[in-house]
Amino acid sequence: MSAEATNPAAGPVAPTGPRRRSLPRIDLRRLGRAALLGPTARDRLPDAIGHVVEAHRAHYPDADIEPLRRAYVLAESSHRGQMRKSGEPYITHPLAVTLILAELGAETTTLTASLLHDTVEDTEVTLDQVGEQFGAEVRYLVDGVTKLEKVDYGAAAEPETFRKMLVATGSDVRVMSIKLADRLHNMRTLGVMRPEKQARIAKVTRDVLIPLAERLGVQALKTELEDLVFAILHPEEYDRTRALIADNAALPDDPLAEIAEEVRTVLRDAGIQAEVLIRPRHFVSVHRVARKRGRLRGCDFGRLLVLVGEDADCYGVLGELHTCMTPVVSEFKDFIAVPKFNLYQSLHTAVAREDGQVAEVLIRTHQMHKVAEAGVVALGNPYAPAPEDPADGERVDPTRPGWLSRLLDWQEGAPDPDTFWSTLREDLAQDREIAVFRPDGGTLGLPDGATCVDAAYAQYGEDAHACMGARVNGRLATLSTVLRDGDTVQLLMGQDPASEPSREWLEHAHTPAARIAIQRWLATHPSQEAEVEAERGPEAPSAAPRPAADVPATRPGAANAVVDQPGATVRLAGCCTPVPPDDVTGFSVRGGAVTVHRVECAAVARMKSSGRAEVGVRWGDTTECRVTLVAESFGRPHLLADLTEAIALEGAEIVSATVEPPSQQRVRHTYTLQLPDAAHLPALMRAMRNVPGVYDVGRVQTPGA
Repeated sequence: MSAEATNPAAGPVAPTGPRRRSLPRIDLRRLGRAALLGPTARDRLPDAIGHVVEAHRAHYPDADIEPLRRAYVLAESSHRGQMRKSGEPYITHPLAVTLILAELGAETTTLTASLLHDTVEDTEVTLDQVGEQFGAEVRYLVDGVTKLEKVDYGAAAEPETFRKMLVATGSDVRVMSIKLADRLHNMRTLGVMRPEKQARIAKVTRDVLIPLAERLGVQALKTELEDLVFAILHPEEYDRTRALIADNAALPDDPLAEIAEEVRTVLRDAGIQAEVLIRPRHFVSVHRVARKRGRLRGCDFGRLLVLVGEDADCYGVLGELHTCMTPVVSEFKDFIAVPKFNLYQSLHTAVAREDGQVAEVLIRTHQMHKVAEAGVVALGNPYAPAPEDPADGERVDPTRPGWLSRLLDWQEGAPDPDTFWSTLREDLAQDREIAVFRPDGGTLGLPDGATCVDAAYAQYGEDAHACMGARVNGRLATLSTVLRDGDTVQLLMGQDPASEPSREWLEHAHTPAARIAIQRWLATHPSQEAEVEAERGPEAPSAAPRPAADVPATRPGAANAVVDQPGATVRLAGCCTPVPPDDVTGFSVRGGAVTVHRVECAAVARMKSSGRAEVGVRWGDTTECRVTLVAESFGRPHLLADLTEAIALEGAEIVSATVEPPSQQRVRHTYTLQLPDAAHLPALMRAMRNVPGVYDVGRVQTPGA
């Protein structure tokens, strides 16, 4: 069975929002027993769903309730004889789930599927029968929330059921709406289960269902689920929090009510029509505030909610409050201009009294409030075509957020249920999203803390293996750079189809999509690291470039530098590696030799300042030369081979080469090269810069030489 228990002994939970007072408390036990007495007349609305219909018509006055009647009759007859562990008729569970959704404003199709959501799993009713009687949409929703059999999947049944449900949610978010309401009623009725099973269900609810409710914006369900989980997993802290709330309620004075009345007066005098309500914090919220602030005061147990008609009125209210009362500027947030990723819109501010009490104020329109409470449920059927648009049969969800798209992408690559389950929990634990911009004006939605590695895989998928680096806000950045909301990211991609990711990237991959793609590649290329080390050669561990300080100009084929000191041995300085037609100068050194430097070399300035006499130098007729170049690059496999090939194609001979160990994914290569003609040097440097991954090539400058 899908729901198995009675009411918890956890105690009352704080209200999560204003309830509709016209509806009396519903006795599900009585309704369930009534359902067992026999089938209802075909043409008459069953009494058991009267409350569901009343709640539904409060949102949809013209709704056709015939599908609800037929769905109830099928569900009641199918579940007849089945009992919950509490002893209640099983039909009370789908009735309760459907009532939760009806009060949130779900449309008829969702409510119909909700009444039937356990029939395929727990009775002889088949999906084909559901489709024949209620249509393809209801069939899809019921299938989306139907669990996979443990007989077939064993221990993987739960994670694979969630995977199936999330994939279905990607095509229709109403699947998850039904699941959340289903879990809420099960959590309300968890008390007769063994403590260890209660704890297991509560932990899955905490790690998976509550974050999903937050992402879909269904705050009314999320806050009550949080309180129920809190009561089960932390009973002592729950009891202390409940005592704090009870003690505050018993106080004769309510500072929040006094501030609310002051706000009403300010808005009334300004001619702004607004409804000012007190929103009590739910238990978990009070607990968090207590941990943050220590001793709680009256205004800490709730917030003020101001509801207006139009968006512009929200800013009008804000202006009046900040003008006529004392605002706490640091508490201001504008989620209307920049909505949260879960559709939430509101203005947040706070005002202070003379006694130091601070009241938080939420300002929103009635429509914003509906969406803030019910999230995607409040959007009705997001797939219904607009009146002017023909239905084309495509399921395009305009509300599908970026986090869901990313989740659906990476889950395909999860190699096994355990990896999927653990990665899902990690992904959902990231409760803040940022937006970064591409140079073409597009945006990427990423979790807070994401790096350039994550941006690469979010934009290019597995083609991101060829990413060599990035520019963040126009400046060169390593792939490990953590991105901030609003950054502009240009990803530098190589052209080699055989490009490979680095194992170091795993340390900087924050999103499941990036980690899974890198891990999958590494798993299929286990020898890659050995190949890279072999390619780097024995000089790879060197911690610093080791160009020779002086390279004798008398080497056969070297550039012919002629000095104004007859008989002197001429050496070309390794610190600046002069070549024709560089402007050069010389200095005498021990042994009667003259060292030749480029005139802009730092060593020249130091020797001149110390009083060393210069020796005149000019280039002779020989065009051959030796030069030391430094190439700065992003680390990638085969880069050394590609660079040496580019050098060879330009006709240069490699005298020596040094490759430093990668630092933050950057690699420094130092080459001493023999060129047949100094005039070829610019072309050689261009060829090296054109190697994928290389972002700079320059003549060596060694200040200490």
